[in-house]
Amino acid sequence: MVKGHIIRPFLKWPGNKQRLVDTILPVLPAGKRLLEPFVGSGAVFLNSKYKNYVLNDNNPDVINIYLILQQDDSDTFITYAKKFFTTKNNCAEKYYAFRDRFNRSKRKKERAALFIYLNRHGYNGLCRYNSEGKFNVPFGRHDNPGFPEKWLQHFQEVTHKATFTCGDFTKIFAKAKSGDVIYCDPPYVPWSATANFTLYSSGEFGPEQQKQLLQCAKQAADKNIPVIISNHDNAITRELYQDAEIMSFPVQRFITCKGADRNNQVQELLAIYQ
Repeated sequence: MVKGHIIRPFLKWPGNKQRLVDTILPVLPAGKRLLEPFVGSGAVFLNSKYKNYVLNDNNPDVINIYLILQQDDSDTFITYAKKFFTTKNNCAEKYYAFRDRFNRSKRKKERAALFIYLNRHGYNGLCRYNSEGKFNVPFGRHDNPGFPEKWLQHFQEVTHKATFTCGDFTKIFAKAKSGDVIYCDPPYVPWSATANFTLYSSGEFGPEQQKQLLQCAKQAADKNIPVIISNHDNAITRELYQDAEIMSFPVQRFITCKGADRNNQVQELLAIYQ
């Protein structure tokens, strides 16, 4: 990956690492295979140069899209998904109708196409579900959401390198072996008392899960499998990752409920276990 030539994910995503790949990639050790227990939009995958990948997320809607792209030997799915991106569909009435259709659908191809539509038309790039597992992000009022055709095509082109799974992050650590590198981008610890946003999927990722991830990282490092974890840089993570090598840096906040906060910088870190 050449600095300044970033390959963009086709999904908008809370905590998307697209703007941080120039910071993250130099920290990732060489290896045969990269494991991502929290792949999200796949920015690190798309911009790194490992021979093979194991890419996991506990959001089945995300992995469903990736598997469909991997299994589609043409642009059939991309052509189908593009049909939802019309001027007449860029309004609240259509958005909420498609959101309801998505929440009722059991058809994998339809759900995948509608998820892309909702992701690009929803408010502020959020992915959020209610307690019943229903997608509930409101309409975003975008002048031109734009269909990410070339980014979908590029993702499709590189899926042959990847094995996609949907499940708990601990199962990915269990697959790790010598020669692997593990990059973790979990839901972050709260930056403040009012900033706890963990509902990226229908489950939560709280303090116990953060501690469980830490233990998995230490156990992998004991087997000479390096682990790099992204998170906020604050008192919580400084205590959590006190045994790790820490790399700290400022980042721009782009996903937030308060529009005035989007220009604020916050401090993030990479916790390195090796």
